[in-house]
Amino acid sequence: MNPKTDERVPVLIVGGSLVGLSAALFLGRLGVRHLLVEKHADTSHHPRGRGNNLRTMELYRVAGVEDDIRSAACVLAGNHGILQAHTLTSADQEWLFREIDPGGALARFSPTNWCLCSQNDLEPVLLRRARELGGTLCFSTELRSFEQDADGVTAVLRDRETGAERTVRADYLVAADGPRSPARERLAIGQTGKGDLFHNVSITFRAKQLAEVVDDRLFIACYLTNPDGSGALLPVDNVENWVFHAPWKPDQGETLEDFTDQRCIDHIRTATGVPDLEVEITGKAPWHAAERVAERYCSGRVFLAGDSAHEMSPTGAFGSNTGIQDAHNLAWKLAAVLGGWAGPGLLETYQQERQPVARATSERASARSAEHRHPGYDALPGTGRQSNVLAVALGYRYNTGAVLGTDPTAPTVPERFQPDGAPGGRAPHLWLRRAGVRLSTVDLFEKHLVLLTGPGGSAWHRAAERMAGKLDIPLDRYRIGTTTEDDLGPEPGTDWATAYGTGPDGAVLVRPDGFVAWRATAAAADAESVLGTVLGDLLRL
Repeated sequence: MNPKTDERVPVLIVGGSLVGLSAALFLGRLGVRHLLVEKHADTSHHPRGRGNNLRTMELYRVAGVEDDIRSAACVLAGNHGILQAHTLTSADQEWLFREIDPGGALARFSPTNWCLCSQNDLEPVLLRRARELGGTLCFSTELRSFEQDADGVTAVLRDRETGAERTVRADYLVAADGPRSPARERLAIGQTGKGDLFHNVSITFRAKQLAEVVDDRLFIACYLTNPDGSGALLPVDNVENWVFHAPWKPDQGETLEDFTDQRCIDHIRTATGVPDLEVEITGKAPWHAAERVAERYCSGRVFLAGDSAHEMSPTGAFGSNTGIQDAHNLAWKLAAVLGGWAGPGLLETYQQERQPVARATSERASARSAEHRHPGYDALPGTGRQSNVLAVALGYRYNTGAVLGTDPTAPTVPERFQPDGAPGGRAPHLWLRRAGVRLSTVDLFEKHLVLLTGPGGSAWHRAAERMAGKLDIPLDRYRIGTTTEDDLGPEPGTDWATAYGTGPDGAVLVRPDGFVAWRATAAAADAESVLGTVLGDLLRL
């Protein structure tokens, strides 16, 4: 150990909000030792970032925390839809959408569903589980400085309670330190995009009478459009605790100090249409809606994730979900390189894959805010291509990176979601049986590469077994069929080969993050040679 270093760790995570905590969870599941530092004393106390989409819930499902998250979110389990109205008491009440999943149609595409869990409820679940997995997570600890060389990163950390400093040596640093990212600034990484879109002050308050006014309209959010009191109302417990997002105009000289308790009370009364509403203000927090994407996602051994890499308008919760999925993409690649079964070049694919997703998704988020006429945002709605949010949540593709056989000209986010098993896309969900237990294909992908074949793909199956041993790669193999010799059985009416776009003697290679890396539609004369080349190219060996 370097005598100037107090501690050695493979991965240092800076930032203990949703993305940093998710990175700690995913790395812990993969057996990667890590240290997370967060400058604040605790997880978030402010209810925000509540929408977790299907893809994020799939990741949490595989990571073993879905049930705990849904338990933490049970208070809002019955809330659905976005309502828009002049006030809560006016006649003009319009549902921008009423149900997230009308008729349960999403069950065709995923083994899970959306979950409305506020950040202050979600973060403690992630923190607890990350620590159970052996992660070291330190709050009230800030990154003072860091330097990197060809072999690692040397960081100076400071305990904000005691003032004590220590030096940590890490192989890699993950900067999940927010939109004003000191790490990004230190690396002199610029940003592109429209910049600031609008500003709000998030006001938490108590008002028992409001539940009677809301009645059975259990919305996710309600956009109130009265010009004298516009804003967004969000329930916290559907009983007495609420959040109100009030437009803020700092560009017109308005300061946070202008938002006195009395002004906030008057604004909420006007917005809700209840002039005598008893309101107790319990907190205020400014936030900024912006569209920005970092010009680079990595510099040497330092990687940006979450808001440090991209900022998005909050409508649709695209930003938090994109950040969590950043962490998932990066985690398996760090585990592969640190574990010795992939070359360092694999880490370069993090930017190649995630940056285009952020650019496309941030544009969609801004367009959705305009479509919903989010209070404080003056942009006019576009053509309405936001109707298929599922394409953003599940349909985004990696056209370059750790994928083979993709179409580099294809859109990163398609207009419509159509799972097809093609390389670069998320491996489609299908229900299967293993030893009488029902599981989704999604449940197969986390720690290892996975090769799927049908009964006719025995040559591919044998080749995978031999190459896993020869290259010392964690590669699981599953034959899907109806005989006792097959590893997995399809449920009646399920044709995995058709769903994955291959033939009965073909094969599909899926990455640990559940994305299709490569596909063969038929048998090969020398399956072992073909698969060896594929694995070498994919893992940068």
